[in-house]
Amino acid sequence: MSDRITFEEFAASRAGQLFKIAYLMCGDWHQAQDLVQIALSNLYPAWGRLTRGGRVAGLDAYARKTLLNCYISHRRLRRSSELPVGELPDRAAHGPSEESEVTLRLAVLAALDHLAPRNRAAVVLRYLEGHSLEEVADALGCSVNAVKSLNSRSLATLRKLLGPDRFALLQN
Repeated sequence: MSDRITFEEFAASRAGQLFKIAYLMCGDWHQAQDLVQIALSNLYPAWGRLTRGGRVAGLDAYARKTLLNCYISHRRLRRSSELPVGELPDRAAHGPSEESEVTLRLAVLAALDHLAPRNRAAVVLRYLEGHSLEEVADALGCSVNAVKSLNSRSLATLRKLLGPDRFALLQN
């Protein structure tokens, strides 16, 4: 029973961070919620093995890797990424300063969507989440040099796609 409570505490404290990672990887609010739920449900059966002997080191990395595997697996299903809407609004619902920030955020998400799943995951984990090259390599199951290569190619693609907008990203 204590493992279940410990898992619940872990899930409650890490769900927000896992959601942020999932959203940056997939770009869809609902899909990110689903990915976090699937990742946590996949983590639960292994919880006893992971926490045997009272160890808790590596749980965050294991959860991120589980989330990453769920994301890549979902992308392999090749489902449509179109979201149907009934009607488009006549005008934006944001003020001028908020509108430029929202526009920039949408441009970044759209640019990230052009990357392959592994490339997008590498960029999100390394640059948006701030993990080390070694942590990203461990999560992706590849070498540090492979992560450097993925990031190099991905950043070149993002620079090309974002054009002048990329400079606005560095100002905050």
